[in-house]
Amino acid sequence: MEFQVVRGPAGNNDCRIYVGNLPPDIRVKDIEDLFYKYGNIRDVDLKNRRVPPFAFVEFEDPRDAEDAVHGRDGYDYDGYKLRVEFPRGGCSRLGGRVGTHNRGRYGPPSHRSEYRVVISGLPPTGSWQDLKDHMREAGDVCFADVFRDGTGVVEYVRKEDMKYAARKLDDTKFKSHENRAGMPRVFGLAC
Repeated sequence: MEFQVVRGPAGNNDCRIYVGNLPPDIRVKDIEDLFYKYGNIRDVDLKNRRVPPFAFVEFEDPRDAEDAVHGRDGYDYDGYKLRVEFPRGGCSRLGGRVGTHNRGRYGPPSHRSEYRVVISGLPPTGSWQDLKDHMREAGDVCFADVFRDGTGVVEYVRKEDMKYAARKLDDTKFKSHENRAGMPRVFGLAC
């Protein structure tokens, strides 16, 4: 696996929603069951180490995310009134609080970062989820994508995590969800 650290403008993704005030025993499957009817879900990032737990749900289409916000905000789930809204500002993992929802105006949640590594040599069955899971060893990943040519990009919340990934995850064993392995390369460029 080859990684390349590149710096570029942070992007926006209006497909991601915040789900708060979840019950303590919530599971990823429960969240998927709550939101599947609104559209294809790319990722569920459940944060259940805090009380009450919260999650980020990413849809493939921004219209589905908007429908989910409208359909599930205030929904009574097992006695818990859900708070469903678009996150505000940058990557929520930076320690900042998720802002309150401004009715009538949905700001796109930005979960992209300028702290990027570029990966080459991924197996053909490698998915963005596989890559994100692998790269989490270096720190908080806020974006991952895989391309057909066997390359991928991963963005980190912190610069230190990006640098660590470039140093420590280069040429490490990567396994796809179909158990196809590769030794991808990580390219690193100083930001």
